Amino acid sequence: MPHDLNQLTQALLSAAKTAGAESADALAVSGQSLSIDIRQGQLEQAERAEGVEVGLRVMVGQRQACVSASDISPATLARLAERAVAMAREAPADDTVGLADPDQLAQSWDVAALELCDTSDEPTAKLLESNARRAEAAALAAGGITQVEASSSWSRRGMHLATSNGFSGGYERSSHSVSAVAFTGSGTQMERDWAAEGRTFAADMPSPESVGQRAAERTLLRAGAVKPPTGAYPVVYDERIASSLVGHILMAVNGASIVRGTSWARDKLGQQILPKGISLTENPHRPRISGSRPFDGEGLPTKPRALIADGVLMGWTLDLASARKLGLTPTGNAARGAGSPPSPSTTNIDLTQGNVTQAELLAQMGTGLLITSMIGSTINPTTGDYSRGASGFWVEGGQIAYPVNECTVAGNLLDMLMRLTPANDAQAHYSTRVPSLLVEGLMLAGG
Repeated sequence: MPHDLNQLTQALLSAAKTAGAESADALAVSGQSLSIDIRQGQLEQAERAEGVEVGLRVMVGQRQACVSASDISPATLARLAERAVAMAREAPADDTVGLADPDQLAQSWDVAALELCDTSDEPTAKLLESNARRAEAAALAAGGITQVEASSSWSRRGMHLATSNGFSGGYERSSHSVSAVAFTGSGTQMERDWAAEGRTFAADMPSPESVGQRAAERTLLRAGAVKPPTGAYPVVYDERIASSLVGHILMAVNGASIVRGTSWARDKLGQQILPKGISLTENPHRPRISGSRPFDGEGLPTKPRALIADGVLMGWTLDLASARKLGLTPTGNAARGAGSPPSPSTTNIDLTQGNVTQAELLAQMGTGLLITSMIGSTINPTTGDYSRGASGFWVEGGQIAYPVNECTVAGNLLDMLMRLTPANDAQAHYSTRVPSLLVEGLMLAGG
């Protein structure tokens, strides 16, 4: 039966007060999920999960502790609160610990406008299996595909956050997805690639056949891959993996990294770190997008903001604690799980798109590497030194010449970011929308 998450958080706050907490916040999360996996034509896994989890953070003076449980009986909640208070009394003091001031808290929001949850009936296991088999059949129909792994899944999740100083709010979100991994060749000549689609609403999902077809097309293009030449070449990051470069920026401007002094961007505030004309923005209020949220993990209102404007770094991503440590204003970017304290995190990121297609970007590059997949990561967070394994396609004369694998690309993020040229192919439904990116002058280690 459905759980009243608001009631659970209020019960936790009451138990915390009884146990001796001076202040507290409580999080209750419920979830339902169903997934079907098909492998080599056979049903490999059918899994359904359903449950509820609660988390409690208590503060005694400038000390805090977090506890969580999946048992929500009144006796367990009471013991949970007692344990949390006992732990807090033994924790080290931190003068940045504490709830938001009441005037910092979100006062109103419109969850309906965000369209976070598809309230239509839960899909049946039979429907999800059909979706996976349709994706599988479409991939196999391409010819040359030796094996397919396909999946289809659904989930619905609810959360409610409440604080002892008056905040109380929650919402639900849903997810529908179909994915396929296709294989060609065998042994050391085996190649694989994938395709996946996910949406908040089932009505927005593309057909499973389109997913399977795209996985097969990508895989067949990879047949016969070899190592690329070694040397200094330009590189195009395909739209599928270009967001990894933006991910390194987001880590560098995260308030926790700035506080620790472990970010290559720590001295770059107000300076140019991307080319002029390129901005990096956050908008937590995009309808039907998985990352959208009306308030953050500490009850502060979320709002659109520019992390980088016209290439210039504008600010950090801050929760309450990191903002207090830096003497700044929080940005409404706290994220948290049931068993952990808040930490800074972004949602719904956009990098400015360019005016050219990926094909035009390749023509501009001339000779170099189109990266479609990356493995491993060696990133020095303090210096920005960068090295990653990659595979994709060698480009000559602006045209794809042949597939490549087993190579390494290396450079320095600060230099790389200043040499970005974006295409115009970012996917509109992604939470992080980043187009294909041309980066000049990377070092390739191949054959």
